[in-house]
Amino acid sequence: MTGERIILGIDPGTTIMGYGIILVKGNHPEMLALGVLKLNKYDDHHQRLKIIFERMISLIEQYHPDELSIEAPFFGKNVQSMLKLGRAQGVAIAAALSHSVPVFEYSPRKIKQSITGKGAATKEQVALMLMRLLDIRENPETLDATDGLAAAVCHFFQKGTPASQKKFSGWKGFISENPERTEGTRDKR
Repeated sequence: MTGERIILGIDPGTTIMGYGIILVKGNHPEMLALGVLKLNKYDDHHQRLKIIFERMISLIEQYHPDELSIEAPFFGKNVQSMLKLGRAQGVAIAAALSHSVPVFEYSPRKIKQSITGKGAATKEQVALMLMRLLDIRENPETLDATDGLAAAVCHFFQKGTPASQKKFSGWKGFISENPERTEGTRDKR
């Protein structure tokens, strides 16, 4: 990977939205920003969505990210909470798309696995690994902030092209794009 790119990572939420921004120079990530948007002081859900949209636009205009990496909502028992979370995620995605920022989505398990090697890692384990990886010396305000940062770093580790989004025209296309994955295999026809 050559050049520089900026990745904005988002942990969507309607009470607290976490975000992290990294600058990638060649193959080295460096943290630019880390924080949270606290929304619990607003009673109206629609007002919260408006504030998420405005903060996303502000972050995009300030840092000019090349890509947005966002945590996908996971299935929970509380349907209302899931719907609200999906709305928050949708608003964040709409803000990015309104500024032509490509969006990449990762499951919570995929994010944890890419940072710690374990898909069932705790938020604390993810935060600790990020602090080591990015040489962060101060503890973040909340783990929601490191969850946002984790989404950005996960995308960096995926080289900006999640496997689920790669498209191949067939076996020949796959082989030409992934020669290292077919080394040592023999045609057994």
